[in-house]
Amino acid sequence: MIRQAAAAFLALALAVPAAAAPAPPPKIGIESFAELKTPLPYPYDEAANANRQVARARARAKASGKLLLIDLGGNWCGDCRILSATMDRPELKAFVDRHYQLVLVDVGRFDKNLQIPARYGITERLEGVPALLVVDPKTDKLLDGGHVSALEDARNMTPQALADWLAQWTR
Repeated sequence: MIRQAAAAFLALALAVPAAAAPAPPPKIGIESFAELKTPLPYPYDEAANANRQVARARARAKASGKLLLIDLGGNWCGDCRILSATMDRPELKAFVDRHYQLVLVDVGRFDKNLQIPARYGITERLEGVPALLVVDPKTDKLLDGGHVSALEDARNMTPQALADWLAQWTR
């Protein structure tokens, strides 16, 4: 009886794939944001059609098997610009390109394109920016609920901590 139960358990364990572990984060070649190339970029297109941008990025993510990464922010935000400059570093850019379809959405001063976070259940004012929405493009479900504003204080993190945060959502 015990032998049969053990055999059944082993068969079930082999039949059910283990949850994929997150990809290891890349090693960022800088210790401090002071080492970033300046001037920092103004990454958000303030005139873009956010609905169209997100729909196109989602379609590309779905077709490629990547996660959709929606970066909500504004060009006035120093933390947003630090995040963008860090993600432009070659080692992190390659990682992001491999695992995510990235789209940047300008939210002005919390008064533009708020239909984008609302689509994913964020209807209260954003806690801060940058706010990153990690979305499964197949189901259009938010994966990082409760953590979307985790990088709002990016300047007080390390470049490696930003890379580690991005890596935790990968599959």
